[in-house]
Amino acid sequence: MTPPFSPVAVVPVFNHPQAIAGLVAVLRGHGLPVLLVDDGSEPGCAAVLRGLADAAPGDVVLLRLEHNQGKGAAVMAGLREAGRRGHSHALQIDADGQHDPADVPRFLAMARETPGAVINGRPVYDASVPRGRLYGRYLTHVWVWINTLSLEISDSMCGFRVYPLAPTLALLETAHIGRRMDFDTEVLVRLHWRGLAVRDCPTRVVYPQGGVSHFRMLRDNLRISAMHTRLFFGMLLRLPRLLARKVAG
Repeated sequence: MTPPFSPVAVVPVFNHPQAIAGLVAVLRGHGLPVLLVDDGSEPGCAAVLRGLADAAPGDVVLLRLEHNQGKGAAVMAGLREAGRRGHSHALQIDADGQHDPADVPRFLAMARETPGAVINGRPVYDASVPRGRLYGRYLTHVWVWINTLSLEISDSMCGFRVYPLAPTLALLETAHIGRRMDFDTEVLVRLHWRGLAVRDCPTRVVYPQGGVSHFRMLRDNLRISAMHTRLFFGMLLRLPRLLARKVAG
């Protein structure tokens, strides 16, 4: 029996006090309960998050990680908490103001229509996108296409998506997945390996003037390169099954 569709918004937050109240208000306006995961933010941001939870008990839940563990770790903690609370799906959206929460109803409608699929944001950029970041993403796209033997995942780095919780939590219990900026790509590839469909949902992405990014060019690019290497050897181990799926499809 298919469980009832019960989504929750999971928002990892690390020192983004400026935009978070507006994001929470929009998410609640779309009828979503909100699970904020404070990834060891400084006291000022932590106080803002606590205030949001205190102002809407039950509708806004705060999960605090005492020390910064990375975006991936924060998302994983949020997904596990969402599962414990009985939700069927988790809409992940970043707290940095890049993503347009007006698109939430489209993501949720697609998730309701295909509850076993990952609904994955496909960015539609404006002129604010830094060219270096844009070109770097294309390299990751190519590696993802190689490591899945598929073009189904058009963009694996967008922090706006809906996860079906049961298969995602099963994956988290059995696989080691990167805990920082490598998480978004790795979890999507591994879910694809397990046979989950990935459906694109185009969504506007902007880089706000004066916005705060926690992406560290050298450190995170090295971490992402190591992830692609892990996934490549993982793909080789799964090659017969992936090829059989491709032929059957």
